[in-house]
Amino acid sequence: MSKPRALLEILAVSAKLGVTSFGGPIAHLGYFHNEYIRRRKWLNEQDYADIVALCQFLPGPASSQVGIAVGIVRAGMLGGLTAWLGFTLPSVIALVLFALLLQGFDIGSTGWIHGLKIVAVAIVVQAILGMGQKLAPDRNRATIAVLVAAVTVLWQTAISQVLLIGIAGIVGMFLYKNTSIPNTTSLSIPISRSVAMLSLGVFFGLLILLPSLRQMVHVQWLSMFDSFYRSGSLVFGGGHVVLPMLEREVVPTGWVSKSDFLAGYGAAQAVPGPLFTFAAYLGTMIGGVKGAIIATTAIFLPAYLLVVGALPFWHTLRKSAKVQGALVGINAAVVGILLAALYNPLWITAILAPVDFVLAMILFVMLVFWKLPPWVVVIAGAVGGMLIS
Repeated sequence: MSKPRALLEILAVSAKLGVTSFGGPIAHLGYFHNEYIRRRKWLNEQDYADIVALCQFLPGPASSQVGIAVGIVRAGMLGGLTAWLGFTLPSVIALVLFALLLQGFDIGSTGWIHGLKIVAVAIVVQAILGMGQKLAPDRNRATIAVLVAAVTVLWQTAISQVLLIGIAGIVGMFLYKNTSIPNTTSLSIPISRSVAMLSLGVFFGLLILLPSLRQMVHVQWLSMFDSFYRSGSLVFGGGHVVLPMLEREVVPTGWVSKSDFLAGYGAAQAVPGPLFTFAAYLGTMIGGVKGAIIATTAIFLPAYLLVVGALPFWHTLRKSAKVQGALVGINAAVVGILLAALYNPLWITAILAPVDFVLAMILFVMLVFWKLPPWVVVIAGAVGGMLIS
């Protein structure tokens, strides 16, 4: 198949997934498997499993990174970019339109907006329970999670999260140094190691240089790019964990009010595709459509650079017991960071009266036990918020 034709096919298939993939990153991986592996056979089962394992290891939006990696294997680096664009654009458009609709309105006391905040509480509780069972199931990891949550609540700065993740990685490296290493095959990647090293160099270069440039050049778009790039670079564990990172970047600066922030986060649950497209909503609230483009590009760029940089080296990394142990500790810390976010900003902003707690419980049951689609729960939350206001 010719390169242009392959790219068009990738765009069509990924856009279809971007419109239909509801339910969060775990559900996305199921949609990807059905479409890319079972139907189209672009990869075999072992290669897909290797890619999923890599993207769970890297910081950033795991499902988006899996799509990028599949696109790269199919049609090189441009294929990865095309796969990301198709999967991401539908939810970006939806959230930009939602933000434009809300701009100019005082939504702080609106009933349905309050309902969206309560939806966010229910969804994050669901995420914590699911992630806790998987990533912090024993005494040591649960202790790491609780300690990280406690420190994060008491010391709420962007640097605190980075330090806690690093410390948890070091602790995990020692506690879980005997982690079993899975049997793997060597995945064939159309990227040279020199290109991969260049990509990693760009990733770390931007991470180091952008904060300094922001201090020297006081331009809003550069400050935005730095904030969203760092958030996309330092988030382990999937889309929900980006919530506390972004909140500390955009609310204290006055770019977005806490009410607008949580309303957008609740609305982001109703659209398909990656939760990181919440950045498009925030970017629109800050700087219109231009802001949406800057924020979306900045938050996803680290994911692309890391996938390109890590794919050629993944087979070697997977064989390192220290790397595997560090990841165990980091994942436990991620649960703690999300637990802290449940308290602040979610709980203290959304659960203001007993009736709010009742609505949150109902929405939680709808999600976890009735297993209703997130968009149904979002609508129910908005209606419930109007009824109780």
